[in-house]
Amino acid sequence: MSALNARILYMFFDSANMHRWNDHITPVDLTEMDKQAHKAAISWIIGKFEEQSGTVIDWRKLIEHQMFSFIQRSVLTDLKPQVFYRISSERRKEVNRFVFSEYDRLIPDSDPGFRQRFKDYLDSDMGSIEDEIISAAHYIATRWEFNLIYDSNRSLYGIDITRQEIEDQVDQHKDLKGVREMATDRSATFNFVDLIGQLRFQQRWARTPRIPKTAVLGHSLLVANMMYLYDLDKGVSDRQIYNDYYTGLFHDLPEVLTKDVITPIKVNVSGLAALLEDYEHDLIEEKIMPLIQSDWRDEFRFMVYDPFTDVDDPEFGKRDGFNLKTCDMLAAYMEAHISICYGVSNSTLREGEKEIREKLLAREKGIDTVKLIEDLERMNF
Repeated sequence: MSALNARILYMFFDSANMHRWNDHITPVDLTEMDKQAHKAAISWIIGKFEEQSGTVIDWRKLIEHQMFSFIQRSVLTDLKPQVFYRISSERRKEVNRFVFSEYDRLIPDSDPGFRQRFKDYLDSDMGSIEDEIISAAHYIATRWEFNLIYDSNRSLYGIDITRQEIEDQVDQHKDLKGVREMATDRSATFNFVDLIGQLRFQQRWARTPRIPKTAVLGHSLLVANMMYLYDLDKGVSDRQIYNDYYTGLFHDLPEVLTKDVITPIKVNVSGLAALLEDYEHDLIEEKIMPLIQSDWRDEFRFMVYDPFTDVDDPEFGKRDGFNLKTCDMLAAYMEAHISICYGVSNSTLREGEKEIREKLLAREKGIDTVKLIEDLERMNF
């Protein structure tokens, strides 16, 4: 049994169908998938600040516990936060038993080690520094969403109570330097979080009707999660897990500056791909690098420049760019295939699904794309 399997990928993908703040007026669609992606990026920022302060961060644990909290939220669907936290505290054992039984039902072919660690996570007090970082990132991402919808909901009863509850939850984590940095409106760190969040507005497969609609940021988390699960199966080093996961999470960040340029244009317009890459690098240096701490910048360049290239860097270690590209293509395949299965299709989507499928099946090393595609195509969406 593999950690990377079709059923867990669909569980992550299905969170794009979970709409947040759906009892409020929302100027844009806010989904659980995008919230979890934003939360993962914020966790990285907070973790880097803690490292800078001398705290040792277990990045593998942080990534995996983040994934576990995502699974827990996916199983419990779209409960209001107040309800979620009340039942989680007052009926914790019963809720965790239900979550774990649902996990087993939905993912019967789960990797035994991953499954056991998920159970241990649910049974733990979640008191580690990694869990505190994840909790803080959750509330920061929630506050970002709330600030987005607040003006449209000023007249709603209880809206200012909700605002104060969120601020109080953020304040509980002010012992973390990264949280203090983000709490300062329009600080560089605040602006970096905001810039990442803008990828929640950029749709994948623009101009193509599709269900569920997915955004660039959620797509990036799906790529990162796939890559983490594959790395678990391969037994790679902690450093490579870190490199592969965060490269996957940030690989599309330049699109917040350029928007997406579809592959046929990149491929068929001579010299355009190289020109765009140079331009993206210039924009990253000009717009993004000033927003992050100077001693993180070389590592960040390592993650966002040429993300699909295999690298063994003397300072930062290995990155599996080939399989990151496979994960990127698998995520795109799922976006097309699942929409078609849901009954929303058109020629662009069908041609895209066919072309991506052929390319995936032709990749003869790394991730077992044949099995994943066969399993996805057997699933009853």
